[in-house]
Amino acid sequence: MISHLRPAEETIRRHRESGVWRDGGPLGDLRRWRDDTPDAVALIPYRDGAPARRLTYAEYAHHVERFAGALYELGVRPGDVVAIQLPNLWQINALMLACARLGATIAPVLTTIRARELERILARVGAVVCVTVDSWAGYDHATALAELAPRLPALRHRVVLGESVRDGEVDFVRHFQETPWERRHPVALDEATEDPYRAALVLFTSGTSGEPKGILHSFNTIYAGISAIIAEERIGPDDVLFIPHAFAFVGGVLYGVTMPLLAGAASVVLDAWSREVALPLLAETGTTAMFAAPTYFFDLIAAAREGSRTLPALRLAVTGATTIPGRLVTETPGALGVPMRTLWGMTEVTAQTWTRADQPADWGTRSDGRPGPGLEVDLRSVEEITRERPARLFVRGAGVCLATMGRDSGELRVLAEQDDGWYDTGDLAIADGAGGIRIMGRVADRISSRGRAMIPVNDVETELLNHPAVGDVAVVGYRADDGYEDPCAVLVARSTPPPTLTELREHLAQRGMTQWYQPTRLELVDTLPRNSAGKVRKELLRRWLNGEAELPTG
Repeated sequence: MISHLRPAEETIRRHRESGVWRDGGPLGDLRRWRDDTPDAVALIPYRDGAPARRLTYAEYAHHVERFAGALYELGVRPGDVVAIQLPNLWQINALMLACARLGATIAPVLTTIRARELERILARVGAVVCVTVDSWAGYDHATALAELAPRLPALRHRVVLGESVRDGEVDFVRHFQETPWERRHPVALDEATEDPYRAALVLFTSGTSGEPKGILHSFNTIYAGISAIIAEERIGPDDVLFIPHAFAFVGGVLYGVTMPLLAGAASVVLDAWSREVALPLLAETGTTAMFAAPTYFFDLIAAAREGSRTLPALRLAVTGATTIPGRLVTETPGALGVPMRTLWGMTEVTAQTWTRADQPADWGTRSDGRPGPGLEVDLRSVEEITRERPARLFVRGAGVCLATMGRDSGELRVLAEQDDGWYDTGDLAIADGAGGIRIMGRVADRISSRGRAMIPVNDVETELLNHPAVGDVAVVGYRADDGYEDPCAVLVARSTPPPTLTELREHLAQRGMTQWYQPTRLELVDTLPRNSAGKVRKELLRRWLNGEAELPTG
């Protein structure tokens, strides 16, 4: 069972003594604020663009206890895996903590993940319960889960949040919210203990070179990532934090769930982003700190300029992506009234590098910041490190995940047992001259869909090759007109006329492929360029797509 994964006692002792790990976890944080400031606002939900009822810390803690009792009633015990595929609703915060309350492992799943990928994830982790929404963004999640459930012998319960709940499904509202299970299972809940060292979360990403990976984190590897920022940026009970990303993704877990709890701050929970709603929302909630990919901040800047509106409460704006447009850093102060900080991190590494208040306001145009105390960085190269020849970025420390697990192969890789704990990030970087780094590119073939999670390239290529009109194909990232990265299918056709982009996307959709994995551009070639080992030269294709090189002929 993945929940049994725990660091060596020597590692625990070392990180405890240095202060980057602790003996408690988010449940202890919740209880602290429940007792000290029970009436303080903990969650500020927005649904369909409108504010919903706010939850205090006392109410938040009450829901966690009730949800934990509801899970216990469904047979969830320490070490079991509970999958959660919900949009950003306040229930996801309480449900994650309820899993921790029982010692269950949490497996958050993005709502954009479709049946094909969902089945593989649930099978790999052996989820005993899957909590989903009835439908979201035009997709029937409950039906998809019902259709694949018979092929998942470990799955005992399908829990559905929504208005349409059918036979064989557990009604989330009735079972979790309306039934006082905390009164019926007080002994079981009292006996549960919080262990911040064990593997408590498994977050799925595509990895750097093909097979998607499960990333295993403890609440201490999470703590090492957020505690440094809280201390440096002085985030506390007077702050209101907002992250528009899915709470089922690493950024949401960090800045939407655990950081507010640690600081005693309020967390804004927005179900669906829209440019029209975002700026008024930040003003209404008095948001003081926002963590988001560049595209969200660009929306805010445009809205602020159109309405000539500033955000007087906002004091911290932090963005991170594979490539951060320089103009975002330079335009943010004038539009939003606050400098733009830049950050580097990844699902495997919660202890980020980030630019600081003591650096120039435009430092983010040439740096991704310096690491906090939970992270060491190592730039490795056999040559002199220059912008033209950046180094391979390795990291280690208290904020690096415990292990990775192949989604399909099941291969478990415990990072402490590899290279003295150093982890190869797959990124290329140079020193920024001020104790930090600047990301220059990537080693492996990674495509980040508009600053979101990485696309599993091998999966997409495999499904495209199943199309009868596709002879050969390589999926490669290209720079779109707005500066972000999108996937392109470079294809050798086996039919006349060749397939269109629309036909290829329809084929992938019919195979259950997640929408944002699918290519947004199609280029036809006679043959794919390959090296002497027979591997496609994707670095050449990428440069060609970006207008920086020509393809060889013949």
